[in-house]
Amino acid sequence: MNDRAAQLKGVRVWLVLFVVCLVLSGVTAFPLVHELRWADELLTRLPVGEHMPALMDWLERVRAGLEEADTDYPFLLYGTDWLAFAHLVIAVAFYGPFRDPVRNIWVVEFGMIACAGIIPLALVCGPVRGIPFWWSVIDMSFGIFGVIPLYVVRRKIKRLAALT
Repeated sequence: MNDRAAQLKGVRVWLVLFVVCLVLSGVTAFPLVHELRWADELLTRLPVGEHMPALMDWLERVRAGLEEADTDYPFLLYGTDWLAFAHLVIAVAFYGPFRDPVRNIWVVEFGMIACAGIIPLALVCGPVRGIPFWWSVIDMSFGIFGVIPLYVVRRKIKRLAALT
């Protein structure tokens, strides 16, 4: 396999990894109420509450809020449906770099900017919405971990462009 083919394969492997994670992140935003019930039941069976009472208190509060919204104000959860849809649409955009990485490097750079934007969003909106700081750190980690494969992809695309 020549160097160009190897670079192209590397770009595509990393893009597939990123897109799979993006799709999973999106798809899991649809059944939030059920997921929180499952998580609560699982963590209640395990001794997590003894070791992390703040986590259990937070999950119970979120679960109660989502269940009330689902029962009395289901239209509020429509916002998370749109969040899920946005993840799926963004994932589709990465078909461009998969097909022609050099020409569509801008999609990867857009993704990197979006990942960076998660940090100020979590730092500003988290406190406004009453989100515990430690949960905002978890949210920010999605941006940090999301930018890693995109950075690798961008570097590989730059190498690929130099070979062309």
